[in-house]
Amino acid sequence: MKKINKIYVLVASVVLMFSINSNAQIVKAEIRATGLTCSMCSNAINKQLKTLPEVTNVETDLNTNTFTVTLKEGNELSPKTFKEKVEKAGFFIGSLIITAKSETVSKSPYILVNDKKNDANEVQFQVVDKGYVTEKEFKKLSKSYKDIATYVVNNEDDFHIKILN
Repeated sequence: MKKINKIYVLVASVVLMFSINSNAQIVKAEIRATGLTCSMCSNAINKQLKTLPEVTNVETDLNTNTFTVTLKEGNELSPKTFKEKVEKAGFFIGSLIITAKSETVSKSPYILVNDKKNDANEVQFQVVDKGYVTEKEFKKLSKSYKDIATYVVNNEDDFHIKILN
């Protein structure tokens, strides 16, 4: 198992060194926010997300504190943009699940932490870095991904992703 993780780190490093620094084309982002206590809280996040010119629609589920953000085609947003907007509203991300074009997962700054294959046009993945999951979840993930050198470093410009579909 350790050999496989080292191979992933090596491949990810090579991709990072030689790839053009371009972001994924994100189609949709599902953000579960933490710290919300009322509808005014969700309204603050909603307003922040709608300030992005790439956003076409934001749907809010008050029962789960989830914001589904639909984006314009051809955008170059990164997960960091969503984190910044949620934090600007005064809250934190508990989970960030992204639907993006399938070629996204092979581009810098995305680093796979699992080897799930997907041949579809779009791929759904979760960002598993600190600040994109709850503190409790991050502690658990840190133990699971301790052999992935780039995960341990916690560089805010790298996005460790787990393929979901």
